[in-house]
Amino acid sequence: MTAPEATARPRPETTASGVAATARGGWWGMAGSVANAVFSFLLVGLITRAVGAQGAGVIFTGVAMFTILSNTCKLGADTGLVRFVPRDLAVDGGRSVDALLRTALLPATVAGTAAAVPLVLFPSVATALLPQVPPADATALIRLFGLFLPAATVGMVLLGAARGYGTVVPFVGVEQIGKPVLRVLIAIPVVWCAPSVPALASAWLLPSLAGSVAAWFALRRCRAQRPTPRRAAGADVPWRAFWRFAAPRAVSSVFDIGAVWVGVILLSALATSREAGVYTAIGRIVTAGTLVQLAVRLAVAPELSRLLAVEKVAEARALHRVSTCWTVALSWPLFGVVACFPGTILSVFGPGFTDGALALVVLCTASMVNVAVGNAQTVLLMAGRSCWHLTVTAVAFTVQLAVGVLAVPAWGVLGAAASWGAAIVVENVMAAVLVRTRLGFTTVDRGYIRALAVGLAVTTVLVASRLSEGDTSSGLAVGMVLGLCVFGITLCRYRTLLRLGDLVGALRHRAA
Repeated sequence: MTAPEATARPRPETTASGVAATARGGWWGMAGSVANAVFSFLLVGLITRAVGAQGAGVIFTGVAMFTILSNTCKLGADTGLVRFVPRDLAVDGGRSVDALLRTALLPATVAGTAAAVPLVLFPSVATALLPQVPPADATALIRLFGLFLPAATVGMVLLGAARGYGTVVPFVGVEQIGKPVLRVLIAIPVVWCAPSVPALASAWLLPSLAGSVAAWFALRRCRAQRPTPRRAAGADVPWRAFWRFAAPRAVSSVFDIGAVWVGVILLSALATSREAGVYTAIGRIVTAGTLVQLAVRLAVAPELSRLLAVEKVAEARALHRVSTCWTVALSWPLFGVVACFPGTILSVFGPGFTDGALALVVLCTASMVNVAVGNAQTVLLMAGRSCWHLTVTAVAFTVQLAVGVLAVPAWGVLGAAASWGAAIVVENVMAAVLVRTRLGFTTVDRGYIRALAVGLAVTTVLVASRLSEGDTSSGLAVGMVLGLCVFGITLCRYRTLLRLGDLVGALRHRAA
C-alpha cells in the first residue's frame, strides 16, 4: 500500500454505502442479540430453578463440552466462507462459490463425526468430565450430546456461507432467535412435568438439529436470490488459500469458545458442580452485555472483507471507527448497570447465586476493555491475518488456563472469573495494538472520546445510586431511570460527533 492510499480520506458516497449496509445488518443483529440474551436468561433461570445449582452445573458442563467441540470441528470453515464468498462475488461474480462450499463442508462433516465417536463409545470420557455424577448417568448424558454433534457442526458452517452472501438474517434467525426460543418452549413443559437433568439436556439439544435444517434451506434461498455462473472447466479453485486462512482460524476458534466455557469445566473438575452452575449464570449475563458488539460484528465482517477485496482501505478504516463508536456508546452503560448491582441481578436465578457478585464485577470490568477496542479481532480476520489472530487467542487462552488452574481450587467462582477477565484484557489489548500498528486501523478520534464520555456519565450516575440505595431492587430501579435520562441527554448532545447522523443519512440515501 502506498502512502497516499494509506492516508486518503474515503469518498462520502462509498463510506455511506458501507455504513448503511452495516447498519441494516446491525439492526438485525441487535434484535437477534436481544432475543438471544432474553431467552438464554430464561432458559438458565428455568434450569436452575428446576434442578438447582448442582444439576444446572452438570447440564452446562455438557453444554460447554458440546459447544467447544462443535466450534472446533467446524475447522474455521464458517469464518473462511464469510471472508471468501463475498470476495469471490465481488471480484469474480461468484464462480468459485460451489467449490468453496464443498471445500468447507466435507472436512467439517468428517471432523464432527470423528469427535462424536469417543463421546458415544467410551464411558471414560463422561466420568472424567463429570466425576461427581454416577457413571451410568454421566455416560448417558455425554452420549446424548455426542449424537447431536455432527449436525450442529454442519449447521454452523452453512450459516457462515449464508453470511458470506451479505445477509445476517439466517444467522440471526437460527442461532440468536430460533434456537433460544425453541429451547425455552421445550424446557417449559419439561420443567412442569418431568424436571430432570437428561430431559433438560435434550431440550437444549433438539433445537440444534432443527437449526441445521433451517440453515440449509436459508443458504439455498440466498443462492437462488443471487445465482452465480458455473465455474469454467479447469478454473482454479482457491482451496489452498481457503485452508491457509481457515486452519489457523480453526485453532483460534477453539481458544475463543474455550475462553467462554473452560471456567465451567474447571469448576466442575476442580471445585463443585454447584459453583459451575453459578459461573454459568454469570457467563450468561456477561455475554448478554456484549450483544451490541456482536450485532455490529455480524454486519461489519462481510462488509470489511468486501471493501478490502476491492482495495477500498480508507473506507474500511472509516467503517471500523464508526462501528467502534456505536459499540462503546451503547455497551458501556449496560456493563455499568450490571457492575453496580450484581447481587440484585444474580438473585433472579435463585438463592445462592448472589455469591458470584464479586466475580460478576470482575468480568464486567474486563468486558469494558473488550468493548473499548471495538471489533479489532474481526479486522484481523477479514484482512486475512488469521495467523496473527491465532497468536493473540493462544496467548490469552494460555493466560486463562494458567490463572484458572491456580485460582479455581482456592477461590472457586471468583478464580474462574479472574482467569477469564485476564484473558479478555490480554487478548483485546494485543489485537488492538496489531490492528493499529500493522494495519493502520485507528479507533481514537473525537467521536470515540465522546462515546466514552457517554458511558462514563451513565456509570457515574449508577455509582451514585448504588452508594445511596445499596445493591437493592429499588437502587437498581432508581439507577436505571436516572441512567436512561443521562444517556438520552448525552447521546443527543454528541450524536454528530458519534457520527450517528451519517448512519441516518446513509440509510435515507439507500432508500431513495
